[in-house]
This record gives sequence, C-alpha cells and structure tokens, in this order.
Amino acid sequence: MRIDEYPPQEPSSDNARSYSDEVMRRGAGLDRIERLYAADPYQGLAVFRTAAPNGTLLAFLHGGGWTNGYKEWMAFMAPAFTAAGVTFATIGYRLAPGHLFPAGVNDVIAALAWLHAHAADFGCDPARIFLGGHSAGGHYAALVAVRRDWQAGVELPRDVIRGCLPISGVYDFGPQSGLTARPRFLGDAGNETAASPIDHIQDPPPPFLLAHGDRDFPHLMRQAERMEAALRTAGGDVERLVLEGRNHFTASYAGGEADGPWVPRALAWMTGR
Repeated sequence: MRIDEYPPQEPSSDNARSYSDEVMRRGAGLDRIERLYAADPYQGLAVFRTAAPNGTLLAFLHGGGWTNGYKEWMAFMAPAFTAAGVTFATIGYRLAPGHLFPAGVNDVIAALAWLHAHAADFGCDPARIFLGGHSAGGHYAALVAVRRDWQAGVELPRDVIRGCLPISGVYDFGPQSGLTARPRFLGDAGNETAASPIDHIQDPPPPFLLAHGDRDFPHLMRQAERMEAALRTAGGDVERLVLEGRNHFTASYAGGEADGPWVPRALAWMTGR
C-alpha cells in the first residue's frame, strides 16, 4: 500500500520525517503479500516470503509514538531475514488520537491470530512465531508477549509467541518511567499500569532479546535495564543487547543490516529457541 493512500496522521517532528524517508528508501521495491486482518486501512500486514523457509516467522511492529507510522516502515528489514530462511512480516495498527489504548494492542492480537492461522501458507511453523518492534512497536510487542490473558479469547495457545525482540521499546508508563509527557494514546487516566509491560509479566515469560542503542533516549535505556531485571526475576530467558554508537533511530536501522550489530544476533537467538 502506498503511504499517500492511508488516512492522514498527526504532524511529525523533523527527526521522525527524516527517519520515515530513510526507512522507506531502504525498503523500496521489495516484493510482498499484503492482507487486511480487519476493516481499517491501518489494520493490515505484509508478508515477505523466503525462497527456502526454515519454519520461523518474525513479525515486526513499527514505531512512531503511537500516533504515526506505517507497516511499510519496517519492510527494509525483510531481506536480511528472508536471506536466512526466515519469513518476515510487518504489522500495522490503528493510531492515536483517533484510536486510544487498548485499540493498538487488540490490533496486534488480531494480526497474530491471522498469522498463526495462515503460517503454513508461507512455509512457517505456527509454533515458531517471534514478535518484535521498534519504539512504540516494541512496547506493543512486549506487552502482548508478557500477558497470558488474551490467547484463549482468540483460540491461540498461551505460548503462541515463541520469543520477543523489541528494539528501543517502552516498558513502563508509571512514576519511574522517565517520560516527560504522558503519551496521548493512553487515553483515560489509570491506563498507565494497564499499558506497562513491566507490570504484566505473567508466569515464566517467553524469551526476550531486548536491544537499544548506547546513545538512545536515556529513559528508554533505563527502562530496558529494569525490564531485563524484572524478566529475570520472573524466571525469564532474557538477553539485553546494547548497540554501540546507535541512537533511537539508527538502532532501528540495525534491524535491516545483515552484517550489523543486531541481525546476526537475532538470527542466532531465534535459532536457539
């Protein structure tokens, strides 16, 4: 889908526009299969097939502060994974301020249900679905991964997410979050706890590969350290990868660099789980 075919979004910052231009440039011209998992144009996904599927599916969620972004942003990551036999999918979700929490969470769940139902169509094992995301997408990925209270409602196994790979994710909206402003997507007061992955780690969580740049937003680096500790306390298999020389945006670029600091580790990590 072309960006100009979507309903308009909130105005974005200069940095965000530069990021959008760059990821769209990197992902231009790649073959994909596009599907809607619900009626809204933002409720779509794109699947990038591999010539020799090894059964693993990595689904990734874009960032954009919960008010901006497109599934097309993450297309640039696909070649590094499809070359290794991993089927890659990008998931779109409805945005604030028109759609407030938990709309985006519900969208991710619906998209996962679609991918699970159609995994075999792409040579994937429905028991090997990994979920990741950048920034706001990392937040949604982590929240859906740690919670165990939604799977039965969409007839999925509790362990449907084999592992979670957020990059520069947001894990806490409470008093210790370090956020300078309350994100508007949270909607009603009191949703801070409901939306915080760190407050919803249930049972032994799925494996996590947390990543962030060493020049990332300071509050997100601190949140990642706390999330790592919380996952370990819950008995989780967790690794935190610090991407040297990367800021919040260039950490995302690492997601598509086959010889960069994140992709080889992510591939090895998924292979071992």
